[in-house]
Amino acid sequence: MITRINSFVLQGIDAIPCEVEVDFAGTGLPRTTIVGLPDAAVRESADRVRTALENSGFEWPRCRLTVNLAPADVRKEGPVYDLPMAVGILAAGGDLEPAMQRGGGAAPAIDRERCLFAGEVALDGRLRPIKGAVSLGMLARRLGLDAVLPRSNAQEAALVDGVRAFGFDSIGEVVAFLRGEQAAEPAPAPDVDAAVSAAPVEVDFAEVRGQEAAKRALLIAAAGGHNLLMIGAAGAGKTMMARALPGILPPLSRCEAVEVTRLYSCVRAGAVGGESAAQLIVRRPVRTPHHGASAVSIVGGGGVPRPGEVSLAHCGVLFLDELPEFGRSVLESLREPVEDGHVTIARAHGTVRFPAEIMLVAAMNPTAKGGRSVGASAGGSDASAGAEASGSSRRYGGSGGAAERARYMARLSGPLIDRIDIHVEVLPVPFRELSRVRNGLDSASMRDAVSAARSRQDARNGAGVLNARLRGKSLDRFASLDDETRKLLGDALDHLGLSARAYDRIRRVARTIADLAGSDGVRCNDVAEAIQYRLLDRAGAMAV
Repeated sequence: MITRINSFVLQGIDAIPCEVEVDFAGTGLPRTTIVGLPDAAVRESADRVRTALENSGFEWPRCRLTVNLAPADVRKEGPVYDLPMAVGILAAGGDLEPAMQRGGGAAPAIDRERCLFAGEVALDGRLRPIKGAVSLGMLARRLGLDAVLPRSNAQEAALVDGVRAFGFDSIGEVVAFLRGEQAAEPAPAPDVDAAVSAAPVEVDFAEVRGQEAAKRALLIAAAGGHNLLMIGAAGAGKTMMARALPGILPPLSRCEAVEVTRLYSCVRAGAVGGESAAQLIVRRPVRTPHHGASAVSIVGGGGVPRPGEVSLAHCGVLFLDELPEFGRSVLESLREPVEDGHVTIARAHGTVRFPAEIMLVAAMNPTAKGGRSVGASAGGSDASAGAEASGSSRRYGGSGGAAERARYMARLSGPLIDRIDIHVEVLPVPFRELSRVRNGLDSASMRDAVSAARSRQDARNGAGVLNARLRGKSLDRFASLDDETRKLLGDALDHLGLSARAYDRIRRVARTIADLAGSDGVRCNDVAEAIQYRLLDRAGAMAV
């Protein structure tokens, strides 16, 4: 007789049904065979499960035992099938009969066919946590099943509305539950709305001396979810401002919190803001990979596709410090996620898509040597824009370094620069700014402005649709321009030689600037300011 137990397989971050079939053969030498495209961890399950059952007081069948994991053409990974195998073996051996039939009570047995099982077992029968509990919960809801899994995963599965997730500490508890000997209550669903809160301010923008223009650019980027690149000499405060950015972002919505927790649950990526991957993630993730990271670690991949840093920053910030120091293949691989909000990885056995709705924030020096200021113009915040442009060689090491700056900037391709909405120059801070008592914009006021601007976007664009994600007709509708503003933008396009992609990004940034000002329409001044943030599109900008 064949016993069938419901379980699941992870494909990317999606769960698909898997049926664990257990069959006892009456003839042949005792042995255990696991089929269905298992990996090494699954093949080792037989030894783990046998020892766990014997240490829990059950007998291992002394016959030829075959376990099939269906569908057989999908690769099975990890120890997630330990518990389903154990339940299937016990059921096939008659060890899960109702307590009323065994003379031990009057409670009816739980219908195991209405349950979805997953869990790793320790040698003493304890249950250990698994990957993908949130995805398991989504599958259980879709199939109309209850989830039975380790207690440490139960609240993850309970994040999914409408799912009953039963958590247990050992195989013995699961058996008692299925026999009807032990009552169990579903894990309570976490109060997501109460748990979701703004990230604490680790670095306040008030601590950043001067840099009001850069703060303004970061405010616009946070309000509209725009990608941003800061260019400036070493020590100007670029990294400090990037660290202050999460403190002005709004809290995750309920839907976002569940989605981010689901992703981290599948990869067990570790702590985010002090919270383990087994808990609800309520803070926007901030990922800061080293510039030596490989393309696979950044965008994801591998023989069995895994999400990379760009997906782990979903609904949050991906900060790339020293941007030109990243490998060319890494930088070029960012094009799709930055533009489309997802990563698609194709393999011979199928295609996997990972979410990557990120806010890309990057920082770089003007030259490989850091471009530290050597001229008096470094202190001239009152200088005109023209003087700033002509004085850039003094700020960044003299005219002799122009060729070096051009070579350094050439590491960034035009298509990548096109995908970054805001380019802002971060000038060295003059002494009078460093010694000021009052420091301008602080995180609290910036956070309030961001919240108000995003509320306007939710009401106009639809819940969760930021200006940075406006496309086609929506962009034309919500960022329409009058004749004067259209002429200004057209002249800028002709003068700077901007691409169609840059044209759309200017309109999106202008829409956000208008939202920060509380304006229903995009004004000429909004577009003019947005054009100023296309620093690297200006003639000769590759020499900054």
